[in-house]
Amino acid sequence: MQAVIEVPAGNNHQLRYARSTKEFVSDKEAGQDKVIGFLPFPGNYGFIPSTEVDSKGRGLEILVLSERQETGAVLEVIPVAVLQLETAGELQPIVVAVPARPSQRTIDAVDYSSFSREYPVVKDMLKLWFLHRRPNAQTKFVAWRDEKFADREIQRWMKL
Repeated sequence: MQAVIEVPAGNNHQLRYARSTKEFVSDKEAGQDKVIGFLPFPGNYGFIPSTEVDSKGRGLEILVLSERQETGAVLEVIPVAVLQLETAGELQPIVVAVPARPSQRTIDAVDYSSFSREYPVVKDMLKLWFLHRRPNAQTKFVAWRDEKFADREIQRWMKL
């Protein structure tokens, strides 16, 4: 499976891929560039190509835990979990993944069991970061889900 990186790890400026122009642009909020007024992204944030979760054509969100990757990078990844949130009454799944290539990994987990067992603090940090990145959004934590759930979620949003 692949991930397309929109926002490199350590960045506060929210970027998104504009399918209409086929380029990465600053995400806007009230006409201004969207900047996360919190800690920078804790991983490489982007989307899973060939998925579509809304009428705007937005791909399924993914956070790749690895060293910083540049905007536009395409990585082969292994989903290890889904962080399920609720914002404004809508479920928001965020696939958490690691690079498929072992030399690119910063954590040694390839499934939910090893991720939970070896990196419980990473799970806590990601949960807190996503709950607080948009303070006015009233985001709620729903659950952590395993890699099987991630596979089903990816298939669910796959465009035919």
